[in-house]
Formats: sequence, C-alpha cells, structure tokens
Amino acid sequence: MRCRFPVTSLALMAGLALVPVSAFAEPSSPSSASQKVLARVEGGFNVIAVKQLLEKGDKSAAKGNLAAAKKHYDKARAVAKKLLSFYRDLAGSFRGLDARIPREMDSKGRETLQLLANTNLRLAALFRRQNKPEVAVPLLVEVVRLMTPAKPEGQKAYQSLIELGFVDTPYLGAR
Repeated sequence: MRCRFPVTSLALMAGLALVPVSAFAEPSSPSSASQKVLARVEGGFNVIAVKQLLEKGDKSAAKGNLAAAKKHYDKARAVAKKLLSFYRDLAGSFRGLDARIPREMDSKGRETLQLLANTNLRLAALFRRQNKPEVAVPLLVEVVRLMTPAKPEGQKAYQSLIELGFVDTPYLGAR
C-alpha cells in the first residue's frame, strides 16, 4: 500500500514529461487572422458581410439588374437574421455570468437589427419597383415591428404602407 503513492507520482510525472511544452504555453494572439476566420472582411460571417451584400445589391439595382439585387438582398437578410439569432442566444447564455459578453452581443445585435431593417426596406422598394406591392407589405410590417414607429426606419416603412394603401391613418407621433 505504501508503494502506491510513489508509483502514482512517478507515473504522473512521466506523463507530464511526455506532453509537449507548447500545450502549456499561452495561446497565440487572439487577433491572429487564422483564429478569426469569421471576422474577416472578405467572406466572413459578420456585420461587414451583410453590409457588403447590401452594397452589391445596391449596385445591381442601380444598373437595373433587379434579379441580382434581389438575390443579394435576400442573402443579406438571411445572414442578418442568423447573426441576430446567434447574438441573442449568446447574450442570453451569459446573462448573470459575465456582463461584458451580453453587452457586446446586444451591441452587435442592435447593429444587425438596423441592417436587417435596411435590407427589408431595400427589398420592399425593389418589389414596389417590380409592381409587386403585396410582397413588399410583410417586409414593411416587419420593419415597423423590429424598429418601432419611433425610429426613422419604422416611420419610413409605415409611410410606405400608407403610400401602398395598406393602412390609412398617418402616424403623427414623429412630429
């Protein structure tokens, strides 16, 4: 029985000796590009990617290529919705544990929400341009719901709903 402790200690020390020293080293810099693949400007999964898709859609719309513009806007909308969902999930998971993480996720979520509203407004304008107002209505209603009528995007969306004849009562709260 007395022999177990020294044998166990010896086995443990031998095992530690065989582990590479780099395993105990500090991880490389967190700003390393190889570690932050999704934070890249090109091909990342972040707010910048949504902005780039919106820009591509705007360029296509300006050239009159509405099919390509719709494709870019749809993709921007899908990415923004996924990001928003992930940011909300992470914020909720860390509430009460580390206040910094929910604050960061809430901030990123607000920026993503703004981009989602702008994407919906662009898509609605595209559908109006294609003479498909019935397809624009759900997008405009979503903008009002997401941003509230107190925000400029919500007001713009509600004004578009008035112009389409979907609603009749003007919103006077903005004045």
